[in-house]
Amino acid sequence: MDSIVEFFQYILNSEEIIRTGGLLVITFIVFAENGLFFAFFLPGDYLVFLAGVFCGTGILDVPILILLTSMFTAAVLGSLVGYIFGKYFGDMFENRPDSFFFKKKHIETTRNYFEKYGSRTLIISRFLPIVRTFAPILAGLVKMSFPAFLINNVVGGAVWIFTLTGGGYLFGEKFPWIVDYVQYIILFFLAITTFTVIKGYLNARKGMAE
Repeated sequence: MDSIVEFFQYILNSEEIIRTGGLLVITFIVFAENGLFFAFFLPGDYLVFLAGVFCGTGILDVPILILLTSMFTAAVLGSLVGYIFGKYFGDMFENRPDSFFFKKKHIETTRNYFEKYGSRTLIISRFLPIVRTFAPILAGLVKMSFPAFLINNVVGGAVWIFTLTGGGYLFGEKFPWIVDYVQYIILFFLAITTFTVIKGYLNARKGMAE
């Protein structure tokens, strides 16, 4: 039991993941969090941002172009897997009971964004925790055309990675002392994440009540 707890503590610790797991683990987490429904709880925004920061300071010894390419590819492929899963197994998925790894409210929250923004949700959702994971699944579930999905998937992945990871790299390169304040960066992203999730959930409940 202790080993399981330690494992979850590790995968939720972005700084530890980057320092010990390197590019391979970072890439896998980005892939999983962008389309595998059971991975919605993994760190997203602050992981890709910190990866850029650590690359800029040299702690993560990987060329920035390789980092950007790897994470962009992982984000796009992760969402593609989610789309395929939603398209072929969506009905079974939507009707399943709640569990630790799946909550119907996540689907409803994502559906609310689709109703409001349409296919652009695949771009907007990149910056929305949980919705980012379920958006490609719901896109497959509602049988969004593959060309439309692919375009929005690629654009969304590029904007997300190049904004956060690229921005993090510039911060790390220009202000290397920022690594001494990593805990505050994580808290900042956690605050935004919590606010976004709560707001999305309340909006979804409001939409279902109307």
